[in-house]
Amino acid sequence: MTSGDILFERRGAAGLVTLNRPQALNAVSLAMVRALTRQLAEWETDPEIARVIVTSNDSRAFSAGGDLRALYDLGRAGRHEEALGYFREEYALNARIKGYRKPYVSLIDGIVMGGGVGISVHGSHRVAGDKFMFAMPEVSIGFFPDVGATFFLPRLPAAFGIYCALTGERLDAADAVAAGVATHRVPTAQFPDLIETLCRAVALDASLAACARPAADGPVLSRRKAIETLFTGERVEDILTALDAAAGAAGGADAAFASAAAALIRTKSPTSLKIALAQMQRGSALDFAECMRTEFRIVSRVVRGHDFYEGIRAVIIDKDQAPRWQPSTLAAVSAAEVERHFAPLASELELP
Repeated sequence: MTSGDILFERRGAAGLVTLNRPQALNAVSLAMVRALTRQLAEWETDPEIARVIVTSNDSRAFSAGGDLRALYDLGRAGRHEEALGYFREEYALNARIKGYRKPYVSLIDGIVMGGGVGISVHGSHRVAGDKFMFAMPEVSIGFFPDVGATFFLPRLPAAFGIYCALTGERLDAADAVAAGVATHRVPTAQFPDLIETLCRAVALDASLAACARPAADGPVLSRRKAIETLFTGERVEDILTALDAAAGAAGGADAAFASAAAALIRTKSPTSLKIALAQMQRGSALDFAECMRTEFRIVSRVVRGHDFYEGIRAVIIDKDQAPRWQPSTLAAVSAAEVERHFAPLASELELP
């Protein structure tokens, strides 16, 4: 057993990973990225390790994201290359998990966002507990859905990926299974017994199926038709126009939903919104490696911009919840500005 922010243990047939940074809701630091990368490489070739299990010691969160405060400090100090070093290693870890040659089982209870999604959703098995709450709220802080969201969000049914990317709204356990973000829904109280079972040389899929709850639609999936209809515009402005029309429809069944969604989108960084929609439109035609390289191209520009640091300031530093975006309107974000974020780099992301 190691000690620190991330713990590793050999237990029976499994390699057990425990996220152990509760003071930061298990936000994923560079040290954690490096430690997990090393351990996964070792276990992948270890004949005594049949599977990897990832869990959290914090009932509030599996992982609430990446280490935003550290990235903010680097950016404000002009140390952009150091910040990009974090993303290089994080994205390479995401790719390693996606291509892992052994079952990778994430037991997710509580909040899972951002960087926490990156170390869980790409694994072969994603088990949602009772308090599971998934979100990709990056446009709220002037960032963009990364850690492989360019790949997995466009592959959700209907237009759920676009909905999640532009609103940052949350999916509960039922929604997550129905949408494919999670593969199983298991009561949190059964997690300890499930870990012990999976550490034995048992049939993995049968063991999970035996304790999984039946599929059901959550509050977001119940709006499937509305999301599929309203979130298919070519531009963010088109989506807002559709939402406004639905919100204004007298007696419309989706009026309240559309009004709330439109109001929420209008609080986000205009630049981030346009980048996120472009990701969703392109991602479905790209393989995973291409998606990760695309994200590194975007982040290489974002870390030298304004909105990312302004968003973190408003939410984490000053906590005034009043970001001043630049530009402040969608109309002021040109197609050329969006396209600039997707342009090739002199030093592209290298993946394992």
